[in-house]
Amino acid sequence: MANLIRWVVGVAVLAGLVSLPGAGFGPDLDRPDWFYHQRPAWRACDETVTAGTECASVRVPLDYSDPLGRTLTVAISRVPATDPAQRRGVLLSNPGGPGAAGRDSLGLLGDVLGPAVRAQYDLIGMDPRGVGRSEGARPCGWPAGEMVHGAGLALSGFLHDVGQAATMATDCVGRDPAAARQVTTRNTARDMDVVRAALGEPSISYFGVSYGTYLGAVYTQMFPDHSDRMVFDSAIDPGRYWEGLVQDWGPADEAALDDWAGWAAARDATYHLGATPQDVRAAIEELLRTAAREPIVIDGFRIDDHWLPFVLHNLLNNVRSNEGLADTVREIADAAGGPPTTAHGPRLQAVLESLRDEENSELAYIACGDAPAPADPAWYWGNIEAARPAQPVFGAMANNIQPCAFWPRPAEPATAVHNSVPALIVQSTGDPRTPYSHGLALHRAMPASRLATLQDVRIHMTFRPDLSSCVNDTINGYYATGTLPATDIACRADRASE
Repeated sequence: MANLIRWVVGVAVLAGLVSLPGAGFGPDLDRPDWFYHQRPAWRACDETVTAGTECASVRVPLDYSDPLGRTLTVAISRVPATDPAQRRGVLLSNPGGPGAAGRDSLGLLGDVLGPAVRAQYDLIGMDPRGVGRSEGARPCGWPAGEMVHGAGLALSGFLHDVGQAATMATDCVGRDPAAARQVTTRNTARDMDVVRAALGEPSISYFGVSYGTYLGAVYTQMFPDHSDRMVFDSAIDPGRYWEGLVQDWGPADEAALDDWAGWAAARDATYHLGATPQDVRAAIEELLRTAAREPIVIDGFRIDDHWLPFVLHNLLNNVRSNEGLADTVREIADAAGGPPTTAHGPRLQAVLESLRDEENSELAYIACGDAPAPADPAWYWGNIEAARPAQPVFGAMANNIQPCAFWPRPAEPATAVHNSVPALIVQSTGDPRTPYSHGLALHRAMPASRLATLQDVRIHMTFRPDLSSCVNDTINGYYATGTLPATDIACRADRASE
């Protein structure tokens, strides 16, 4: 079996560093530390960023070990503090992804930061290198919008994915081999510190969610003296990024599916998916088998056993999406066995449009550049088969091969996070994207941190309007006063999930 799988792989991905003339700006490009001596030229942002935001850019080295070589533009934004007399610094944020654009800090935090916080901080957004308006990655021409999807129910489907993952990596790396090795979290953390210096600040406060917590944790390890009030919402265990995190989605998504199945069973008169949680789960597993036999074509996209798990995964991360997920499952089930049709529900329309028309190649650059992934396809197939009994819906997605298996080896080792920088970590016990165990692991790696646990809520990202005043007050209080809770605390949602 292993030889058969290896035989399928006929792609050798080779990458080398290149050094191109820099076109950066600064007081003196001949100085090795030139990038720390520049000042942004602020201007009005375009329509992709919330009104009232200023935009600019800074120039950074592609490779910090070659500071006089090729450079990149990193796009940033600023919303000034509302009270200059109270201003104490900057609050930089990252919305996660990996690969999410980050310039719209108001869109991320404007409805949850309290007036006392807004008075004290300029809000700083940043598109990480390789993302949005920043340079560093190029579209790869992928045949599908996401590199994370299920391997299917049969070996033939996995072998197809092996070839596709190798092709995706080759297409990305071949377009810019240097960037493929330099679009990394460590370099993005270095870019953050360049932004800090360009703003004339001795330190930065920070809000990161999901991948943004990993980026922030890496920053604290590399630049502890420049780390001020750090908040990590829905944290990633730094030791599990990237491959381990995705594997951990398997059991977390199965638990989330069971939680949603209980909700759907109580509404069987509306959705007709089953009168008990067990019946609902059985219906989902049967729908997966049906899609494997005959793909369900909606809006021109073939939903099969590779893509149905991703559609479910995409909607299970928020208990507030229960109704949207039920509508989506009902619509897909109704279309099974029939001719191609058109999506009617907005959630399904949005997911299929993204998969059909968009390309999330930024994820590959940021996910694959930090740590080496196992290169042997047989390793992935063995994990898939071992996971299926306990993870019948998501095991083949969480353990599937990705382009990272064929990516160049990292330019430098991944960051081992262990430091005494104070931080506030906020984690939901029911989070399927960054499981609760990840928050505990980051808390152990940063022993001066405090952990605020949102109990018994299936949600990813806890700093939201109308979710938990306990969480929001804790975060706002830390930013406003710099005082962490005396001990770890437990929070609850303000109202029960509907």
